[in-house]
Amino acid sequence: MTVEAKVTWVEERRFIGQASSGHAIVVDGSPQKLGPSPMELLLIGMAGCTAYDVVDILHKKRQAVTGLEVIARAGRAEEHPRVYTEIDVEYIVRGREIKPKAVEEAIRLSQEKYCSASIMLGKTAQITTHYRIEEG
Repeated sequence: MTVEAKVTWVEERRFIGQASSGHAIVVDGSPQKLGPSPMELLLIGMAGCTAYDVVDILHKKRQAVTGLEVIARAGRAEEHPRVYTEIDVEYIVRGREIKPKAVEEAIRLSQEKYCSASIMLGKTAQITTHYRIEEG
């Protein structure tokens, strides 16, 4: 399966990015920040990838999930290439009677098997995870 991404320069350090899906986004490395920077998009992509996995796995485990937030906080190398060197991922799972063991297993499977973005970024960054469960 081939995925295509195209960026078109608009001005300064600002581009319009478009993916195979046809959806577009402003990619902005300028001080004005009219959109996420390329490195922010990588982190958003990773958070979205693992969130998708965790929700999917928890549903398969018949957990009554009503909400999920994934917050990724990353540190970058001081010198070029300024890759991510550490990423802390926090999962906030909302639902009714969610089992901690199910959440732990869903996160583990996402990080080790299913989330291509996490696995790829894990080649340069130390990724840590933690979660909390909120009733509701």
